[in-house]
Amino acid sequence: MRFDLCVCIGCLECCIKCLGGIPYPSLIATILLYAGVALFCGCGHEALSGTVTILQNYFEVVRSPVDALDVFTMIDIIKYVIYGIASAFFVYGILLMVEGFFTSGAIKDLYGDFKITTCGRCVSAWFIMLTYIFMLAWLGVTAFTSLPVFIYFNIWNICQNTTLLEGATLCLDPRQYGKDEARRTNVCCDLFLLQLDMTFHLFICALAGAGAAVIAMIHYLMVLSANWAYVKDACRMQKYEDIKSKEEQELHDIHSTRSKERLNAYT
Repeated sequence: MRFDLCVCIGCLECCIKCLGGIPYPSLIATILLYAGVALFCGCGHEALSGTVTILQNYFEVVRSPVDALDVFTMIDIIKYVIYGIASAFFVYGILLMVEGFFTSGAIKDLYGDFKITTCGRCVSAWFIMLTYIFMLAWLGVTAFTSLPVFIYFNIWNICQNTTLLEGATLCLDPRQYGKDEARRTNVCCDLFLLQLDMTFHLFICALAGAGAAVIAMIHYLMVLSANWAYVKDACRMQKYEDIKSKEEQELHDIHSTRSKERLNAYT
């Protein structure tokens, strides 16, 4: 019974030590980044597919027979960009978590001050630069995502007014939005209101995901800056300890030499 109690206490201390070594700020930022990227990529992809459905089924917009840069080609390009964003930031989140572990106190206890400071300074500076660039990129993505949200909001607001006017039928002319290749010049709201409502809210969710990614990048910048200050102070402390140890060794050598000289002179 006593042996089992000691084993339980040892396991509890080990778990507490492991939990204490987790970089919780980096973990929170990683979870927020993954949630934002997943929301942006998933909802953005489905919103683009809904846009294609609206253009083909209701406005009767057809693909260009030649390799021209039409709206469908642009949507396909944006989808491939979304695939790249999802893959790249999945890997980047893992790298930032690893960087957080290597600048935590647990790694310092395992490997000592010298390795954590020499490696951590370069890694932290590199990730600070990359994260700042990615934050600016996500700000641009957020601004770009707000454009279809604004367009769909105007269309959705027009179609919602049909519920306020009894017996009225509101129709849209796609030429007002630059779609001269559309075969139908008047599309009534009651035909595609359900698809419009779903696509509009998917774009809103994608915009929210991009905003969450921006917040995650800002959080990462704060964490990385704190890690940079930590490893910089650790490097200065290591240099101070090395100088202090060297001076103490020199004083010890001088004292030993003088003691030997006195002993020789006495004998």
